[in-house]
Amino acid sequence: MIELIPAIDIIGGQCVRLTKGDYDQKTVYGEPLDMALEFERIGFQRLHVVDLDGAKSKHIVNEEVLRRITTETQLVVDFGGGIKTDEDLKKAFAAGAKMVTVGSIAVTQPQLFMQWLEKYGADRMILGADVRHGKISINGWKEDSSEDLLPFLRKYIDAGVKNVLCTEISKDGTLAGPAIDLYKEVMEAYPELHLIASGGVSSKEDIKALDAAGIPAVVFGKAIYEGRIDLRELKELEEDRRS
Repeated sequence: MIELIPAIDIIGGQCVRLTKGDYDQKTVYGEPLDMALEFERIGFQRLHVVDLDGAKSKHIVNEEVLRRITTETQLVVDFGGGIKTDEDLKKAFAAGAKMVTVGSIAVTQPQLFMQWLEKYGADRMILGADVRHGKISINGWKEDSSEDLLPFLRKYIDAGVKNVLCTEISKDGTLAGPAIDLYKEVMEAYPELHLIASGGVSSKEDIKALDAAGIPAVVFGKAIYEGRIDLRELKELEEDRRS
């Protein structure tokens, strides 16, 4: 059964969702800690937290929000957004993140990413592979690189990466359904990968379709906040996964 990972995106200390990564298309949904506590109450064990201010500013901004979540819940939190330096990485771990998601640095400073991978281990490093028009996007999705998805992944899988979070940006926040064909292509190329699909999930049926396609894990957020997915149904799915 697919692993279910709810997401909390943060701007100005608040839980928000963007559409296609556009900071001008922002909806605010309240306090991140309140959402995290609710996810824990339902029975989730994982949480994906993104510092959107950090992604835009190129350094961690909302570390105190992360610290409150990791202090007041038992959730296993992976954290991304603005991790550009050793100091940023240390801040994230010191604030309680069990894992970090790193994307831009893997494109712009691959040797630094390799150093982190060797120092902290593959279980604590998630490679962020956010895709727009087939190319890896960086810096809060503000720029597209020249890196194609599959060769980009191959390089890091060969270096020991086990976990990849892949977002199809054109789907993110649209509630238009996930990019299942893209994720199937990745899994066919790299069946050993723990792929975390992200973007476009609008319903329990979307999650079931990803599961049927053999995708190991899925991150989703807007469908929860917009009431498209009933949290009680998610609880049943999570219990099925863990049984």
